[in-house]
Amino acid sequence: MSLQPPNGRAVPAATDPAGLRVIKRAVLFLLGPFYFLYIAFVPLLCGKRQGFRGWYWPLVKRACSRLLWLLSIRTEMTEADRAALTADTGSIIVINHRSHLDGFALMDVMPDAKWITFAAKKELCDAALLRHGFKGAGLVEIDRSSGTVALETLTAAVHAMPARRSVVLFPEGTRTGSESLGAFKAGAVLVARATGRTIRPIVIHASDRLLPRGKHLPRSGTIRIEVLPSFECNLSASVDDDVARLRGAMMAVFNDAADR
Repeated sequence: MSLQPPNGRAVPAATDPAGLRVIKRAVLFLLGPFYFLYIAFVPLLCGKRQGFRGWYWPLVKRACSRLLWLLSIRTEMTEADRAALTADTGSIIVINHRSHLDGFALMDVMPDAKWITFAAKKELCDAALLRHGFKGAGLVEIDRSSGTVALETLTAAVHAMPARRSVVLFPEGTRTGSESLGAFKAGAVLVARATGRTIRPIVIHASDRLLPRGKHLPRSGTIRIEVLPSFECNLSASVDDDVARLRGAMMAVFNDAADR
């Protein structure tokens, strides 16, 4: 059963009974800040130890899963898509951006064998506590004041990554409020061309229905994630052609789900 909002798009049904949701959220509000402060402080204490990132990455991943569980939000991905991500190497991941839940949902479904990191605007790392935590998780800081510098920073970071690690990019650049995908920026295609990596498109559904723009407390429900086949850039075509082809492949999957 789904609710039907005024715009006609169904809101996924809640995953837990109302009473359980209240209990979970009470636990989150009472104990959550202490737990997530611990996650943020770990890099300050252990960041220089050998092999730190190897055990800090699973810690962050579990924290994302626990947050969604306490919010009574479930993620769904097929076993075939999970296997595709497990075997994925030498890629850049691109995913559409619907809400602030997207990164948490992607971390939750990501197989342990596949490591990811995110590219994010440099301003997010201005606070000392966040900066250490983000760097500990391998976040790539992007200075958006200069497109050339941002592209050089991202390309260098991807070159240095081992094959099984992928940077995650939101090609729309920001959360999209429209019923469809927003316009894509060329960054992912440019970096893929410069590094020789493929692009692994991922489409996320319904996260904006659980946490619409302007809202701070998400609804309970299910977020569905689909993994598309690897996308290879065509070096004989223009960058714009590759961007349009990539967006078209993701649009077809996104719109097909909207029509069901």
